[in-house]
Amino acid sequence: MDLGLKDRVYVVTGASRGLGHASAKALVAEGAKVVVSSRDAKAAEDAAVELGPQAVGVAADNADPTAPDMLIAAARAHFGGFDGVLVSVGGPAPGWAADNTDEQWRTAFESVFLGAVRMARAAAAALPEGGVIGFVLSGSVHEPIPGLTISNGLRPGLAGFAKSLANEVGPQGIRVVGLLPGRIDTDRVRELDTLSGDPAAARAGSEARIPLRRYGAPEEFGRAAAFLLSPAASYVTGVMVPVDGGARHGF
Repeated sequence: MDLGLKDRVYVVTGASRGLGHASAKALVAEGAKVVVSSRDAKAAEDAAVELGPQAVGVAADNADPTAPDMLIAAARAHFGGFDGVLVSVGGPAPGWAADNTDEQWRTAFESVFLGAVRMARAAAAALPEGGVIGFVLSGSVHEPIPGLTISNGLRPGLAGFAKSLANEVGPQGIRVVGLLPGRIDTDRVRELDTLSGDPAAARAGSEARIPLRRYGAPEEFGRAAAFLLSPAASYVTGVMVPVDGGARHGF
């Protein structure tokens, strides 16, 4: 199936590694052009070099209020258009309700929550009909994850914002979707497994609770993201799509 991505232009934030990078790679493989961002200029540049001439790297911090307009301008300047954005950021600090500090909450709110809201608002104002706004969220949207209290607090709020935005921009022909990764084999998930003190046992325990009995590969997530961002998914909006091997307990 042709996803219709050839020569479409996307911004993918937090794309120097992990789920953002896997998504950018899948978009490029289908013919799209991407602006990949990272707080680290060298990491953004290296990611773009790996992706090839259809990508450009831009240093941008999601917590910076000027980042959205800068990234959209980069898409237009380098590739002559702007058709969508995938907002991906690093996960907030792990911890429990009694342990996470006010500073950790403030930092996460600025980058994970408010940064995503700003990017989405800027995109909604700039996108043409047929444009799309995607969010990389978490399974914590539906079910809290032990030891990730800040994520449990912020991700459901972003899902609510995404649903509200979908209703508001739908009449303009703009779609809004969310992806809810489960245990995808990224640096972030491996770091979380390590916090248990026995990463092998933590992984085995998690895999036992996943119907497919394994962690997902970043490429599997990336392909799901590319589809949802593509014209092939033109009648899909306002939904949160789990990419978790069946780990979510509900329908």
